[in-house]
Amino acid sequence: MNCSPETFLHLDNLLDNIAENGYCIIENAISAELIAQLQQQCEAQETQFQHAKIGRHQDLQQASAIRSDKTKWFNGDTAAETSYLALMEQIRVAINQSFYLGLFDYECHFAIYQQGDFYKKHLDAFKGKSNRVFTTVCYLNTPSQGGELLIYPEKGKEPLAKVAPKAGTLICFESERFPHEVLAAGSTRYSIAGWFRKNNSSTNFVDPNQ
Repeated sequence: MNCSPETFLHLDNLLDNIAENGYCIIENAISAELIAQLQQQCEAQETQFQHAKIGRHQDLQQASAIRSDKTKWFNGDTAAETSYLALMEQIRVAINQSFYLGLFDYECHFAIYQQGDFYKKHLDAFKGKSNRVFTTVCYLNTPSQGGELLIYPEKGKEPLAKVAPKAGTLICFESERFPHEVLAAGSTRYSIAGWFRKNNSSTNFVDPNQ
């Protein structure tokens, strides 16, 4: 499968919205061709997906009352993954140039939400305890119903945004700032969840991913 190099064409929009609001929602952010290839990979590799867990490193645990999706981490061994990671690298460089954040890498995984799957309200990072700075979500298909992403303010119960899954939509938001949740899927929902990270290590070793 061949994927032509792409350029992320929405950098100004993304940077302006992050500066003003801390989050950005861009429809048709990724080409339909690449989105289709990534979805096809999800479907072809579905047996390799594992029940998602919460926590990091040695604290990882399955918690079906909190989340019920399945995931598979990127390893960059397909042309589609390489092309997607190249787009995220363009965003990483642009964010560093604009906000001087020192983001040093990006990690991501596929996520499959079958009918009824959900992810309760949570934060992807806690202040001073994580190296995740920005969260991204990219939708790979357009389910018939359900599976919306709710983004909440730091304080308050009413969502700032309710984003219905639509193939090609990219969402980016500050990981420590915005609690969020995935409502129960009404039909199969394919997406990519990812994180731009900084290095919090106090030694010569960088923090591991996942």
